Amino acid sequence: MIQGTDIGGIYVVHGIRGYEEREKILIDLFQKQYGLEFEFVTESSNSAENDALIAHYFQDDARELMSKGGLFCTLVHILIYEKIVKNNDRYALIFENDVCLIGAGFIEKLHLVMKEAAQLEEGFIISLENSTLKYPSWKKIKNGTYLYEASKGRCAGAYLIDKKAAELMLNDLKMNKCSNVIDWWHNDLINRHVIKMYWAHPPLTEQGSFNGKLPSSISIRSKGYIRRFRWLSQKFVKTYVTRWFQ
Repeated sequence: MIQGTDIGGIYVVHGIRGYEEREKILIDLFQKQYGLEFEFVTESSNSAENDALIAHYFQDDARELMSKGGLFCTLVHILIYEKIVKNNDRYALIFENDVCLIGAGFIEKLHLVMKEAAQLEEGFIISLENSTLKYPSWKKIKNGTYLYEASKGRCAGAYLIDKKAAELMLNDLKMNKCSNVIDWWHNDLINRHVIKMYWAHPPLTEQGSFNGKLPSSISIRSKGYIRRFRWLSQKFVKTYVTRWFQ
């Protein structure tokens, strides 16, 4: 729970083994710096249970269509949706474990986002990140407005979700099992008008596996100075140049 908001849960998509460094970073960031309680969520340690969960939520050829990392990452997002419904969280924050905050004042920025989110029709996801370096056009930006409706997501590294959206996605899975990684699945749900997507602008976070601060656990992206330089260069151009032509 974040004081002054209706955010009931903060969940981090995590892995059972090999992420001890990220775990420490996030504990230092959220608990020690901001005083926030959150939950690491992982797949099961029992392989048979994981197989049953995958059979329940995913199409039969999911293992052929998706990498193991992508499959389990998507599974954990879905397990978080189950938690949101079970815990009756009106709103929840979901982060992947490479989340990096942009600048200072995260809680203050989140309050501004929540003020507008409370006015939205239920059944939405609000992207908090800039990982695809996609932004609302300068022509659409309004002073004092922080949320902009979008036709697709910006990956799934950091987002606010309401309980209704979690319920809608879980209900849709009963008829249309998942066959894509989490961000592509979100886009399919948006296209089919199951849920709505909004972008927070300015964004609050970015993924360390995109900006070069951390290696990716589900792709070939690595951390390092070259990756960091490329990210910062692309970020400058797409933030301050290309948006004028959208």
